[in-house]
Amino acid sequence: MKPLVFIAGATGYVGGELLRALLAAGYRVRGLARRPDSLQAKGFEGLEVVRGDVLEADSLPAAMAGVHTAYYLIHSMGSPGSFEAQDRVAAQNFAQAARAAGVQRIVYLGGLGDDTHQLSAHLRSRHEVGEILKSTGVPVIEFRASIVIGSGSLSFEMVRVLVDRLPVMIAPRWVSVAAQPIAIADLIAYLIAALDLPAGENRIFEIGGADRVSYGGLMKEYARQRRLKRLVISVPFLSPRLSSLWLGLVTPLYVRVGRKLIDSIRHPTVVNDQASLREFKIRPCGIREAMEQAIEAIGPSALIDSRTIHVQVSPKNAFAPIRRIGGDRGWYYANWLWAFRGLLDQAAGGVGFRRGRRDPESLRVGDAVDFWRVEAIKPDRLLRLAAEMKLPGRAWLEFEVTGDSTGSVIRQTATFDPIGLLGRAYWYCVFPLHQFVFGGMLRGIAAHARKGG
Repeated sequence: MKPLVFIAGATGYVGGELLRALLAAGYRVRGLARRPDSLQAKGFEGLEVVRGDVLEADSLPAAMAGVHTAYYLIHSMGSPGSFEAQDRVAAQNFAQAARAAGVQRIVYLGGLGDDTHQLSAHLRSRHEVGEILKSTGVPVIEFRASIVIGSGSLSFEMVRVLVDRLPVMIAPRWVSVAAQPIAIADLIAYLIAALDLPAGENRIFEIGGADRVSYGGLMKEYARQRRLKRLVISVPFLSPRLSSLWLGLVTPLYVRVGRKLIDSIRHPTVVNDQASLREFKIRPCGIREAMEQAIEAIGPSALIDSRTIHVQVSPKNAFAPIRRIGGDRGWYYANWLWAFRGLLDQAAGGVGFRRGRRDPESLRVGDAVDFWRVEAIKPDRLLRLAAEMKLPGRAWLEFEVTGDSTGSVIRQTATFDPIGLLGRAYWYCVFPLHQFVFGGMLRGIAAHARKGG
């Protein structure tokens, strides 16, 4: 029987990919989550989910009982306060709990960066976490990686959103800093291969793909594979800090983490120690193949506007205003704009807002909701609407609710698959309006949920 593996960070992007791969390989896997329902809802067959938080030391020892290898895939860059302080506390709690539980090995994913340089706060924290994990005597395998290329990776999603949305891009000096991106599949292969290393020693492995390329190079490769013509203008000004403020205007979804990430781009993040190629049989692919895999995972050409909000109500109450959306109740914000869009659609020969809803309280697959149609619905959990208005492409509006009795997260995602240049031009023209309408709609849904649906 294969050993029990534990993952802290199971709800994150890398953690989720690692979960899938370990379960597929026949490992027994236990995942840590602050809200177990959010992980259980993803439907990983064979996964054991335990409640816990690396910032709550008392929640960890029981969660790690009987574990052979523990993966630490945590960072606090998305926190509003000092992420360095939170990372420090989290790592100390985890290391002490691992020793108390008799864990044989910790596998940690950190960040590439030469310690001889004055590293950014982000990379200093990544390296410090590695040292803290070793402090209690549990052997640690630390992988240090640069940019991760995969659909869902923060760095890749920032590149994708910038290139998709901006026909003209300003390229500050930091855009040309060298990195060594690694495909998510190769990263996961390294993380799993660590299970076969001899136990009892601390190791640091620098890992990266076959090519060295800058963020600017990533943008150009993404644009090439998407067949998008983009003008890149290099400028000698715009510090990482100023660039991060600009990023917040263009990609508000990543504003908090994105600023910290860009602030960290000062020095090259490339592989200098080739020990990983000597120790493992893995031969990582280059940037072209990595980008192809990532683009294939996100679909043909979808443009996405996704946002979340937390409400301190149960999933049932959070979903109540969602299942009642449209018709006489309206869209919870700027209903006059929705009605005006319906008039424009009707004038263009579309269905307009004439259809309303079949029933004000319930929905089923196939129901009309104004100029949308219900494509999927899961009670108290998910509603996906497909657009039937006249558009230069296909569009969907999806609401997903996760959580438990103590609180819920509502994720609202608008997806548009454009047809040709006209479709992209349409998206860019209405995008500022989407920020206004979709943001207000999500806040309106949350307000109704807090009032009891």
